[in-house]
Amino acid sequence: MSTETHDNEFRGYFEALRLLSHHEGRARTHARLSRTDFLADESVVAVHVENTSRADRVFLSAFDRHGRLLRGDTLYVDYANQRLDVTAEFDHDFTGMTVLEGSELKAAVTREDGWVIDMHALREYDLAEDRRATQRAVLLANLGDLMASGQARGFLLGQHSDPGAAL
Repeated sequence: MSTETHDNEFRGYFEALRLLSHHEGRARTHARLSRTDFLADESVVAVHVENTSRADRVFLSAFDRHGRLLRGDTLYVDYANQRLDVTAEFDHDFTGMTVLEGSELKAAVTREDGWVIDMHALREYDLAEDRRATQRAVLLANLGDLMASGQARGFLLGQHSDPGAAL
């Protein structure tokens, strides 16, 4: 999605698209890893996602807290929206997860043929909470455009506290 050729009239719209795209990535990563036993297994602290060698599948390798390989799994990609591309919020580089030198996990990172999911971050993810936050952020991103074009003059956020009062 390129916004380079668009003027400022739709800046909020393109920001909303970016926000939705990031939400979809987080939700997809969580959903795809839920298809494995890695999410439920607390001994799995990291999963290397090898997504570069084949377009039709993703190879997953689970690692323990010492960076030792526990086991692997394969997820098939039947549709483009099933790919496991880097999701910053779960990526070990962004979460600051420690990767022990000399470990099998470090060797996987060094190969640079994928990315590493910090399973603690993924387990903490709450899809419903993320949807609510994304919904609100998308509204706010679009609101500036709508107000600038005269399509909106004001708004209220929050819960309506007096059911008998007129809006």
